[in-house]
Amino acid sequence: MPAVPHVEKHFTASESVRDVVIGMADGLTVPFALAAGLSAAVSSSSVVVTAGLAEVAAGAIAMGLGGYLAARTDIEHYDSETARERYEIEHLRGREVQEVETIFKDYGLSGPNLTAVVDAVTSDPKRWVEFMMRFELGLERPDPRRAPVSALTIGASYMVGGLIPLVPYMLTPSLQQGLQISIVTTGLALAIFGAVKGQFTGVSKFKSAFQTLLVGGLAAGAAFALARAFG
Repeated sequence: MPAVPHVEKHFTASESVRDVVIGMADGLTVPFALAAGLSAAVSSSSVVVTAGLAEVAAGAIAMGLGGYLAARTDIEHYDSETARERYEIEHLRGREVQEVETIFKDYGLSGPNLTAVVDAVTSDPKRWVEFMMRFELGLERPDPRRAPVSALTIGASYMVGGLIPLVPYMLTPSLQQGLQISIVTTGLALAIFGAVKGQFTGVSKFKSAFQTLLVGGLAAGAAFALARAFG
């Protein structure tokens, strides 16, 4: 009887998925909290919409630039560590060879097998540097195209998420009705987003949806209470 094939399922979220999660999570939460807070302090839906759109634009730009700088920092850090490893291999060869030996000893190699593997790795300086970057420092070479893609992905996700709590205020002249519809639509969007995020990350979809909804609700509730108290 043939063996049943074993299929392993692991989540390896792409960097783009992570960027969407970052942008969408903040986009749903921050403008929602702002709109809820303003609803307790002003009497016109147009004020909420204007302020909300301004925040969404500013937030999308700020989040996008933050993503760009973070990706650029990863590249610069990797290049800096690569240059350092290259220098150490050239000028501190004995110590670096010992570090390679230590890494393989941790995997159980010893004797002639250890010597053969260490000689193979250290025979090519380029391959040696890449080995040290991955197994000593735990660094992978970043994609040089990631910075602009990350900026656009985070910024666009923030805008999409930020418009959801504002649309109800655009569609109804009543401030209170807009707030009520915004609470329902944004709460639903937060729950759905949390469940989808849970699906990608392997966490319970119900737990992830509840946590995401709780964070958004607490932020909006705090903003509304403060605006009502001091507005």
